[in-house]
Amino acid sequence: MENQKTIGIPRGMSFYNNYPFYYGFFTDLGIKIVLSDMTTKQTMSAGSSLVVTETCLPIKVYIGHVLNLLDKGIDKIFVPSIQSIAPKIYNCSKIRGLPDLVRNVVKQDFTLIEATLDKSEKNQGLYEFLSEIASQFGINDMEKVKKASKAGWRCYNNFQIMSKSGMSYKKALNYALQGKVFIESSDKEFPISVALISHGYNIFDERTSMKIFDKLEDMDVKVYSSLQLSTEQMADGISALGQDMYWANEYEMTGAAGHYLKDSKIDGIITLTAFGCGPDSLMIEHIIRKAKSYNKPLLNLTIDEQTGEAGFITRLEAFVDMLFRKKRANIINKIDINNEYIPNTNYIETKK
Repeated sequence: MENQKTIGIPRGMSFYNNYPFYYGFFTDLGIKIVLSDMTTKQTMSAGSSLVVTETCLPIKVYIGHVLNLLDKGIDKIFVPSIQSIAPKIYNCSKIRGLPDLVRNVVKQDFTLIEATLDKSEKNQGLYEFLSEIASQFGINDMEKVKKASKAGWRCYNNFQIMSKSGMSYKKALNYALQGKVFIESSDKEFPISVALISHGYNIFDERTSMKIFDKLEDMDVKVYSSLQLSTEQMADGISALGQDMYWANEYEMTGAAGHYLKDSKIDGIITLTAFGCGPDSLMIEHIIRKAKSYNKPLLNLTIDEQTGEAGFITRLEAFVDMLFRKKRANIINKIDINNEYIPNTNYIETKK
């Protein structure tokens, strides 16, 4: 009976953006959540061993987390198929077919708690999506599903409030899961500010991102991401780059990049993409071209399971050093050095 009310959630893909909602939803329904362990080298290796080499890193990591849950003895694992988040706004094929992919490569006996969210089709909206999940646990009362949905949104909205205030992802998530809202105030000033453009599953997974937020903060760099932006700001960013939205995750990529390219307080842009990601390769190419027109320095980092931390840090340090030099040169150029300097000697008294 206890096993029927337990669900495993892999720490990958939509987890990083949607877990506050999932937590509120499942908890309200009385379903215990078991998360996979944090990503390790073993997670990557285990996932990579089951898929073809050309598969992108986030999917390899996701498969590794599914295997980790199975090792924990969890036999019901939540693997959603998020097809479309709005009419004619689609996810990439790997995300859309994620349940089928997991089913075909993981040859173990377990139950996939899969549901389809497709707002480009009729009768596949959020309530249908949530109802399909709940039915796997014998919950068919739509009023219970709607109540749990409100609990999910409450947790998610608290997370968003704290994220937009500038709180770190980890802290905002921790407070939101406790049902708390806490706004930090920081007097620390950073000489350099950068925007980190990527998907949540790339930058908030500390293993795949190699703790890039911590590394940049240690270099005295203030880091901004899509979490600090509203949907309206990101939609405006997409328009600013002359784009029409097509990909479901384009808000956090093209939208965030477009917004921060226009922001004068941002000294540079860092993009972090997974090797082999088709949609990202298109979006990043466009962002790079637009960054040149805005005269904004940009560093594009590509990661896979073979990426070494030493080279990763070296590129970050070189980019940050260049931003410091550029900012220092701009400050010096604003100083008027043509005026003749006359020292003030009025305080000197001469004796006759």
